Amino acid sequence: MSDLTRWEPFREMMSLREAMDRLFEESFVGPMWGFTRSTDGGRAWRLPVDVYSTPDEIVVTAAVPGVKPENVEISIEGDTVTIKGELPRPLENTNYIFQERPYGPFVRTLQLNVPIEVDKAEAHFDNGLLTLTLPKAEAVKPRTIKVKVKKG
Repeated sequence: MSDLTRWEPFREMMSLREAMDRLFEESFVGPMWGFTRSTDGGRAWRLPVDVYSTPDEIVVTAAVPGVKPENVEISIEGDTVTIKGELPRPLENTNYIFQERPYGPFVRTLQLNVPIEVDKAEAHFDNGLLTLTLPKAEAVKPRTIKVKVKKG
């Protein structure tokens, strides 16, 4: 009867310090390539993006090396932009020493909070860098009003 072991519930519990370290790492210093749920309910990695605004447009850039432009799907609904695709799998039957690059499906949904002109949106690929240019709707573009001097 030496196969039986006594159950000790405290052995399976993680210490408060371990729990706080894990929470901190996952919240603040975790990898930028964290996983998220894709729109179809599967698991996908979260595509890191840079987004900046000019007076006339919002520009989104994302590095997607190895992905063909026809394999990237961009959808715009209202002020929400979704970028989906899939990075090719690495070499198979290979004994990696390091394997840090992500692969598989990716998705990123951005809530812009600025109305955009969907019909004028453009997407370009250049050496694995996706650039999405989203023109702002006329109603939100900055306007300059000249002050007139009343004569008389």
